[in-house]
Amino acid sequence: MRLKDIQGLYHKELDVLYGKDEVDSFFYLAIAHYLQLDKIHLMVEPEYALSKIEEQPLFETLSALKLEQPIQYILGETEFFGLPFEVNKHTLIPRPETEELVALVIDEVKDQSYQILDIGTGTGCIAISLAKHLKNSVVFALDISEDALVVAKRNAKLNDVDLEFIHDSILKPNHPNLVSTSQVFDVIVSNPPYVRHLEKKEIKPNVLLNEPHLALFVDDENPLQFYRAICEFAQDHLKHNGVLYFEINEYLGKEMIDLMHSFNFKNVTLKKDLSGKDRMIRGVK
Repeated sequence: MRLKDIQGLYHKELDVLYGKDEVDSFFYLAIAHYLQLDKIHLMVEPEYALSKIEEQPLFETLSALKLEQPIQYILGETEFFGLPFEVNKHTLIPRPETEELVALVIDEVKDQSYQILDIGTGTGCIAISLAKHLKNSVVFALDISEDALVVAKRNAKLNDVDLEFIHDSILKPNHPNLVSTSQVFDVIVSNPPYVRHLEKKEIKPNVLLNEPHLALFVDDENPLQFYRAICEFAQDHLKHNGVLYFEINEYLGKEMIDLMHSFNFKNVTLKKDLSGKDRMIRGVK
């Protein structure tokens, strides 16, 4: 079957779910992954035909997309900050807005030799990107999910960086596996769960039905529980003049400013993402 005819099938079956542009992006990701072809190849060779064996994974991907499974989980990979990452059902799919958080940290701490802690690492996308670009720093990556840490460790190897991995929960009293009582960091960064259950209606089905809710949602009555726990942890484990960075719920910017001020952070700055939403906040201890 011709490759362009398979592309036509993708549009016929999926445009109503995703829209033409997103379907094109899915198709090009699939042919790059399975066939090592790009869209230029399709333009140069419009009659390019596939064997039955070559067709099969494209049709399997089409079937999975019809069930609204994320393309990243189907392919088992994604890109973040220009780096390749393995993803699966145990990890959130890295978002573009989180790239903005990484860029902010790199811009502010470049050329320094720091101890950096990433809390809730998931795929390891934040920690690995920081380690890749901040060669003089030592980066620690924590997650409550052992399954997520397995993926993060593979991603660290994939991207040729050394991290210190920690299996623990920031919500546990005393954080027994996290650090010794004397361990302090220059930078703490986190993209913790922050979506309230009342906001589920805003979440696309392919996210809601597939990505781990443990890494997404918080109770409506206590939406800042992770941020509060991290601020408390920082009182003893972030150095004086150390910096705390968060990705946040776009609707809770004022509440986050108040929270950080309540823990005596100074120079608290709320920053918008490229979509104009309150998405990042940083403060100095």
